[in-house]
Amino acid sequence: MSITTPFQVLLYYKYFPIEDPQQYVADHRALCEELDLRGRVLVAKEGLNGTLSGKRSATEHYIATMQGCEATHDVDFKIDPADGHVFEKLSIKARDEIVTLGLPNEEDIDPNQTTGVYLSPKEFYAAMQDPNAVVLDGRNDYEWQLGRFQDALCPDVGNFRDFPEWIRKHRADLEGKRILTYCTGGIRCEKLSGFLLQEGFTNVSQLHGGIVTYGRDEEIQGRDFDGQCYVFDQRVGVPVNTANPKTISTCAHCGEPCDRYRNCGYKPCNAQFFCCESCEDVKGRFCHESCCSNVVGNTSVEK
Repeated sequence: MSITTPFQVLLYYKYFPIEDPQQYVADHRALCEELDLRGRVLVAKEGLNGTLSGKRSATEHYIATMQGCEATHDVDFKIDPADGHVFEKLSIKARDEIVTLGLPNEEDIDPNQTTGVYLSPKEFYAAMQDPNAVVLDGRNDYEWQLGRFQDALCPDVGNFRDFPEWIRKHRADLEGKRILTYCTGGIRCEKLSGFLLQEGFTNVSQLHGGIVTYGRDEEIQGRDFDGQCYVFDQRVGVPVNTANPKTISTCAHCGEPCDRYRNCGYKPCNAQFFCCESCEDVKGRFCHESCCSNVVGNTSVEK
């Protein structure tokens, strides 16, 4: 996609104290509405987590405004070109956390105090060659099913808040290892790596800027990341690897390589699954024959 496309997608975060999240939400909503930006922004006392789309001029205005504020002057914006909005609407909300690890208040992680060592894409790639390294995926299962680093340890969790329990149950898999964590843009690994340190693991690092930054490194070129990076907008997946790419997900019906994520047309199910165009034409948008049979004479269906 040309870098001169009329729209841009922003992905960003920062952990910093916000005294009044509700007021911050109100002020931020006014700014985004004025610029006709769409997307999702979460605000909490611990910081800001956002992804927005808009016209190039609007997103550049937004970045300039954020950089003009002392608290957010150093926010790292990951910017993708786009042909139009990738969100249907704007949602800005106050939350208890900008990413929810679900720990009690006394155990919660402040990444400004406790977090893993930052690794650049080049450093992360080099670290993955260490035979004592464990590459730990810090995302949900439906994300790494679309794409992940080769030989990564991918927890079977459906929500980030499930990680503490998973790590405690699988401590033996990580003990004595060099732990390399990664996620989409870096925000979850700030807390995940901090939690690992808090649990007594001593050799913990994180991919700074996440998969998105890794794929943009001109030297590394996304090497050894298989599949696509899952994103929470209408694109669903974005390419990462231009060095040695391959598709790792397969169509739920025919088993052929496929990275087309779809939601099951049987609304009570609504599961995400991979489905190639040919199978969708023949079988409809159903993850399983049982879902298809459930809609016979039923209106709870999307075709």
